[in-house]
Amino acid sequence: MSDIVFKIAPSILAADFGCLAENVLAAQAAGADLIHIDIMDGRFVPNITMGPMVVEAVAKVATIPLDVHLMIVEPEKFVQRFADSGAATISVHVEACRHLHRALAQIAAAGCGAGVALNPHTPASAISEVMDMVRLINVMTVNPGFGGQQFINSTLSKIRNLRGLIDSIGADIDIEVDGGINSATIGAALSAGATVAIAGTCVFQHEAGIAAGIAELRRAARELHGED
Repeated sequence: MSDIVFKIAPSILAADFGCLAENVLAAQAAGADLIHIDIMDGRFVPNITMGPMVVEAVAKVATIPLDVHLMIVEPEKFVQRFADSGAATISVHVEACRHLHRALAQIAAAGCGAGVALNPHTPASAISEVMDMVRLINVMTVNPGFGGQQFINSTLSKIRNLRGLIDSIGADIDIEVDGGINSATIGAALSAGATVAIAGTCVFQHEAGIAAGIAELRRAARELHGED
């Protein structure tokens, strides 16, 4: 079988913030491809998490790209700050952007890969007119705002629709799946066309440790492709 083309992006939302640097370095050493950072403002979602200072702190220790997910209203006001803090990619929600095209252009102008995120109820067609501007699409497979939720199976059809759209235009765009990802759900997400698995709880809170959590996800993906 050919190599599996997918990436693992541990979400630090589930990390131990008392030893955040150690958690990030452990995930990196275990083979993580990206570090995912969820920014929540208590307005777009019912939770408040972290800001540019945390991104900057992670950037000081991580040598893999930082994938910053803005679950905030008026994200265009903060794009440059997160870019300056060390973000490699920045995703904004279509539901939070009145002028999505402008926000994506702003991200690119700040030197970051532009991403767009879709809540579970938002159809793939909502971003059909900006596909030429994005490097990644974050498909929320839970309702945004909290970690540890159950994967919403109905989002698989959206992933398949997005994969078909991407392939039809010959674009190089990652599809991220974000929420409820573990060894039991990663297979369906990859089969539907996802290329990046964002995983928090099953990595940072795995009973055998961070490396074991990442290894379990890799093993589940290999099994999907019939590899030993």
